[in-house]
Amino acid sequence: MASYDVIVIGSGPGGYVCAIRCAQLGLKTACVEGRETLGGTCLNVGCIPSKALLHASHQLHEAEHNFAEMGLKGKSPSVDWKQMLSYKDKVIGQNTSGIEFLFKKNKIDWLKGWGSIPEAGKVKVGDEVHEAKHIVIASGSEASSLPGIEINEKVVVTSTGALELGKIPKKMVVIGAGVIGLELGSVYTRLGTEVQVVEFLDTITPGMDAEVSRNFQKLLTKQGLSFTLGAAVQGVEATKTKAKVTYKLRKDDSEHTIDADVVLVATGRKPFTDGLGLSDLGVKMSERGQIETDDQWRTNVPGIYAIGDAIAGPMLAHKAEDEGMAAAEVIAGQHGHVNYDVIPGVIYTHPEVANVGATEEQLKDQGKKYTVGKFSFMGNGRAKANFAADGFVKILADAETDRILGAHIIGPMAGDLIHEVCVAMEFGAAAEDLARTCHAHPTYSEAVREAALACGDGPIHS
Repeated sequence: MASYDVIVIGSGPGGYVCAIRCAQLGLKTACVEGRETLGGTCLNVGCIPSKALLHASHQLHEAEHNFAEMGLKGKSPSVDWKQMLSYKDKVIGQNTSGIEFLFKKNKIDWLKGWGSIPEAGKVKVGDEVHEAKHIVIASGSEASSLPGIEINEKVVVTSTGALELGKIPKKMVVIGAGVIGLELGSVYTRLGTEVQVVEFLDTITPGMDAEVSRNFQKLLTKQGLSFTLGAAVQGVEATKTKAKVTYKLRKDDSEHTIDADVVLVATGRKPFTDGLGLSDLGVKMSERGQIETDDQWRTNVPGIYAIGDAIAGPMLAHKAEDEGMAAAEVIAGQHGHVNYDVIPGVIYTHPEVANVGATEEQLKDQGKKYTVGKFSFMGNGRAKANFAADGFVKILADAETDRILGAHIIGPMAGDLIHEVCVAMEFGAAAEDLARTCHAHPTYSEAVREAALACGDGPIHS
């Protein structure tokens, strides 16, 4: 029986980052992982492979639509789907082997197999039981479905199956207009698939700033995605090669069907805690199946912590990473902290969509007085040169103090641009602080400065 200071269950972004931080702080650490490779959902069947396909399909789009105007003449590339999947798998391999290297470098033991907690202070992996002073549950999440839908990962798929389809489908129905559905819907639209998105609510991307959401839907429609909103899916009938989706429109209860080659069920994710033995241990769970923790990521059972998708909060890899580092610091006797008010969200379509902090709707609900600074990428020289002038930057600032309360970007490299606002918010900066910071020209980031200027006397280039 091996004995450790910390055993982390799960090697996704939360788990592996937690394990590395524990090792850096001098704790003898092991990490339990049942997959053949480290990295969890994110690196194996989530964030990383989907970004590879988004990048590849965007290059195809550029070749088909913009190369000729730049003087790049010739036939547009044809798609070798098998090779594209091979490229995606290579990217996965580079990332997962990178974590294996980091484990070796930090002297972290990889306990291969699926873990359970027979009692506090013990973790069972296979037939072996290991002792640990502290256990961190970082077991992540799994795709959730709807009643009346049976997933087979061939014709009716989650994001996992959508990353491994045998061929590019002619028609795809995406159930759910959230991040996963829109990213993968974008991939297949660019590859020539007819994509129809069916969403229960009357808007796409629930929780997003409404103005950004409306503009985003218009841009996606222009790219070829079609949307059926306010539709409650009743069920999916699948054969070996086809599927039929039945839905009811909420406004009039009328029933409709759509035939498709592939149905992607992208209706969110739920915590993956099966087999850990949490109910026998008496670990408190919420009604939504999340592990309940205090503000130091401790469960009600001494010595057991939980982070990431398994607990409350946005199911984001970087949120899990922050919690992993903070929990490690708490275990080591330090003061780990996560600022939940400054956690960015990104959708990696083209254009990208990114946000941090409050939306206008939230500020109105809170009765806060605020100013809005907006700037369109149409006024940004770099964006125009790069066929990327769709979208805008929107900054929300306190009307009295000018402190930045939130930012919403739809446009080129939005996922990178949002971070200067994150840093500004972390330091409690005013919009004027951002406006008075010199930004290099010509860059996309100038649009962020212009939006900050728009919170005051007004932008220069608009």
